[in-house]
Amino acid sequence: MKFTLAAVSLFGLEGITADECKRLGFENVRADTGKVFFDGDFSTIAKANLWLRTAERILIYVGGGHVTTFTELFDLTAALPWETIIPESGEFPVKGHTLGSTLHSLPDCQAIIKKAIVKRMQSVYHREWLPEDGERYQVQFSLMKDEYAVYIDTSGEGLHKRGYRANAGIAPLRETLAAGILLISRYRGYESLYDPMCGSGTFLIEAALIATNRAPGLQRSFSAEKWRIMPEDVFPTERKAALAAIRNLPCHIAGSDIDPEVVALTLENAKKAGVGSLVEATCLAAASVNATPDVLICNPPYGERMADKSQAAAAARTLAQIRAGRSYIITSDERFEEFYKRKATKKRKLYNGMIKCQLYMYLPREKASGKPASPARH
Repeated sequence: MKFTLAAVSLFGLEGITADECKRLGFENVRADTGKVFFDGDFSTIAKANLWLRTAERILIYVGGGHVTTFTELFDLTAALPWETIIPESGEFPVKGHTLGSTLHSLPDCQAIIKKAIVKRMQSVYHREWLPEDGERYQVQFSLMKDEYAVYIDTSGEGLHKRGYRANAGIAPLRETLAAGILLISRYRGYESLYDPMCGSGTFLIEAALIATNRAPGLQRSFSAEKWRIMPEDVFPTERKAALAAIRNLPCHIAGSDIDPEVVALTLENAKKAGVGSLVEATCLAAASVNATPDVLICNPPYGERMADKSQAAAAARTLAQIRAGRSYIITSDERFEEFYKRKATKKRKLYNGMIKCQLYMYLPREKASGKPASPARH
């Protein structure tokens, strides 16, 4: 069975997610705002959930179109082939969002879509009542400027939940965003990497997963695994292939933090992720760091995350003292460059949750011009 699939992506990372899809060999990859579409089968669903580092979830596109009335919404939804995926006992809750559309009432849209799917299923399965006591098929929809699209979620919990971080420090960086920044940096595991304010270790662990070519979804399960239309061997086969793809690469991934509790948490999370032997973390104030890594990467405290904005200025000044081959620092502090005392080589707008941030990139001249950069000396 062939599907049109959509990888939900954080704003600003769509191009990175599309590149991941192409490297995995997915067909007809095309990026859109907040999503990357591609074509595939059941194996593609499993591979995308297991391997995509920057995707938030994997959806099956069921259909859509232009709608401005509830009648149009109902009729379009009821005409879609829901029975090809959802069995008569399947549970199919509905959630979504509407923005800038004639149909602006979210509860009403949810009710109409649910009613339309029920009508279709009752007609196909010749049932007056649907028990919905089976596995879950989460329906998601969007109504953007009267353009309607409806999907079924294959992932369950968001894909940023890798399974290694049961606990986190203050305002943790989402795993998918950390992976996206690492991919932007072109880190592959062959260079030394250091995070001087590592918190619960997200950058360090995601770097280790990339360095060892370890699929980020190996530690967790997905909704589609429970679907009765999913061939039994698909997920086990893709998991076996992912395990076989793990490589043993000597790498130097280290970090530090002034808080001993979060340092302990970093080491605990790294162990849960299966990369405990690759990640070093020590209790150390950033001002005392004397490492000279090839890659410095950091999510320092900033105004929206910390009550005292003076901490953000102090953090920027401290980071400016650490020598590195190249640096990648994400913050929402618009005065970061002023405190850092240096203009970034490049900047990229990203979102940490709902917080608009900038990724400040400090690159060697050769790197900025597209020529290969020489690594920093240790």
